[in-house]
Amino acid sequence: MTTTHYPRERTAIDRGRRRFMTTATAGIVAAGATGLFPGGEVLAASGDAIRPFRINIPDKALADLRHRLAMTRWPDKETVDDDSQGVPQATQQALVRYWQTDYDWRKVEARLNALPQFLTEIDGLDIHFLHVRSKHPNALPMIVTHGWPGSVIEQLKIIDPLTNPTAHGGSADDAFDLVIPSMPGYGFSGKPTCTGWDPQRIARAWVVLMKRLGYTRFVAQGGDWGSPVSNEMAKLGAPELIGIHVNLPGVVPPEIFKAVASGDPAPADLTDEEKHVFAQLKTQFTKRRAYAQIMGTRPQTLSGLADSPAGLAAWLLDHGDGYAQPAAAIASAVAGHPVNGHSAGALTRDDVLDNISLYWLTNTAISSARLYWENKINLYLPANVTIPAAVTAFPGESFVAPRSWAERAYRKLIYFHQAEAGGHFAAWEQPAIFSREVRDAFRSLRSTT
Repeated sequence: MTTTHYPRERTAIDRGRRRFMTTATAGIVAAGATGLFPGGEVLAASGDAIRPFRINIPDKALADLRHRLAMTRWPDKETVDDDSQGVPQATQQALVRYWQTDYDWRKVEARLNALPQFLTEIDGLDIHFLHVRSKHPNALPMIVTHGWPGSVIEQLKIIDPLTNPTAHGGSADDAFDLVIPSMPGYGFSGKPTCTGWDPQRIARAWVVLMKRLGYTRFVAQGGDWGSPVSNEMAKLGAPELIGIHVNLPGVVPPEIFKAVASGDPAPADLTDEEKHVFAQLKTQFTKRRAYAQIMGTRPQTLSGLADSPAGLAAWLLDHGDGYAQPAAAIASAVAGHPVNGHSAGALTRDDVLDNISLYWLTNTAISSARLYWENKINLYLPANVTIPAAVTAFPGESFVAPRSWAERAYRKLIYFHQAEAGGHFAAWEQPAIFSREVRDAFRSLRSTT
């Protein structure tokens, strides 16, 4: 097994992370460079430079990807007729066949390059981010954090509904300015070369980023890893952060978590709703957490993911939600039709491959996995957030948080709602519902000072 992929092409990709632009990107031309920052400045002070960025994956890297897909050595077929042993081989082979012959990376590359993208160095590491400002005055600045196995691609479908709400049935008063960063080790952000980049450090970096962009009042949103990052931002006490919204909240009472982890039965005094959530958590811990265990303890052992795009695809696909593993919407998108009665929503097969291709082309399978190794926070226990917070519980999430638990974990709960559709990848699956939830969540904070 080799882990060196065409050094010249890989170097070109890495160089792209650090490239200063001498001309504006298409997105900057469209938005107007001085309109991207509250103070009208494109570059910050020396050492805090904000550098325009453009993606240009070399053709040879894409040819190499197709060659590797064609040369995939498949294992023998699973010995069951379901997905209890993992992603079925037929599913993997159909996706790889399409990826090799019909999929076009340049489409999503163009979509990303049509948006204002930047790099800036924070705490010794380059951070890649999208920065899309609304045309509406008094838009509320918001930083949105993705998770694993996600990326900024997950958020592409919510950008226009949130920055341009009047085009999507909303009010100009609900507009946001969006900052969507790639977490360290993900996408086009730098890869940490030392330990310490855990959710707390990312939270500190995000506050630095928002202040560097000139924002003196902003909110944060996150799902998956974005939830603990947003929770940790709330705990920093930064006066500029006025509230957060999360869709994978830290709410599980310690006694419930202990019972789930030890295999004990549910406490007798739970409500029917809480008993249902207990059962969801039990399924999550007994059947759908193996990926997190290996990445949390031995991420470097997964080095084969950097050598086989087919293997990487299977690994990234096999992330469950509250319905199934792989996640119901992902499975339905890949199949091109509802699987087990679950719709893909707005998610398509190309969307899924856009995200997988980003991991492959940036060689970030292992650097992204290390976040699990770095993390020391129990993501399930109560977040104990004391600033204004909002929670949306999506029905297809790994567990559907009850309001009773959310009120104890988020002391100033300003909004709670159980959405009608959507799962673990809510912004990707149901961008209209997700955007509505975010607008509703923060509406009460817009008039505060």
